[in-house]
Amino acid sequence: MLQNVIEMIAKQLKLDPANITADSRLVEDLKADSANIMVMIMDLEDQFGITVEDDQIMKMRTVGDVAAYIEAHK
Repeated sequence: MLQNVIEMIAKQLKLDPANITADSRLVEDLKADSANIMVMIMDLEDQFGITVEDDQIMKMRTVGDVAAYIEAHK
């Protein structure tokens, strides 16, 4: 799951997936802005068949947080 999330984020942000870890912070380390995050959430919802509640989006600070949320809700 983590690797799938890393690859999706790398593709969207045009980054090398080798430079992304579970501890990578979406905004501070990967320079994602609010538009990037919204697109990422929509992609995750489509790919994994889940719904991400708005109040949960702000709690996802790291790549690992995103992967954990998907694991818990798929």
